[in-house]
Amino acid sequence: MALSGACRFRPEERVRRQRDFDRVYAEGGTVRLPGLILRVRANELGWSRLGLSVGRRVGNAVARNRVKRLLREAWRLNKSRLRTPCDVVAIPRDGAIRWRFADVERLLRRGLDEAGRALDGG
Repeated sequence: MALSGACRFRPEERVRRQRDFDRVYAEGGTVRLPGLILRVRANELGWSRLGLSVGRRVGNAVARNRVKRLLREAWRLNKSRLRTPCDVVAIPRDGAIRWRFADVERLLRRGLDEAGRALDGG
């Protein structure tokens, strides 16, 4: 069974270039949540993109990859919450290794709602 386009996480929905990360950091807003920071900047692409910045303080390579998988899946399921197309860089902090998927999804949903309100001007 194939996934519909809205439910997939396509390659073009990823922030990959360093200059795009730099632009989000320089011009974007910040949403601070317990254990997670979201940097958000509106883009002109017509769709939202996710970038991940998972540092060594989160844990070893296995732990960092697990956190990235959880964040990608939560994004895939909740990216439609953003009405304004934007680039989002998610930065998990210490303690992210103990996250369960429900925790990640709840945090990301809350962060996307806050970011959406800020981008939409209210």
